[in-house]
Amino acid sequence: MTIRIVRLGSPRESDEGLRIGTVRRPPRGVKKEEYASKNIYDVWFPNLSPSEALLKEASPQKDEKSWKAFKHKFMAEMKLPEARRILDLFAAL
Repeated sequence: MTIRIVRLGSPRESDEGLRIGTVRRPPRGVKKEEYASKNIYDVWFPNLSPSEALLKEASPQKDEKSWKAFKHKFMAEMKLPEARRILDLFAAL
């Protein structure tokens, strides 16, 4: 199973599969029923959201370089024990 990090609202890849929203708060102004159709996410799972510190540091991402830096730091957070256990569970499913 491949796990990718994508921006909310970015176009889906043809083979993407389930999009899990790992954001602390759902987007404002969008009905829950529209999340999937607007390429936001299919299921909300904030347990894997970026830390508050990372979000403050990275916001707003103005260009591709800052997005790549954010992804790199977020991947480092996903290697911490709690996140790793959750990802292992997803992989086992």
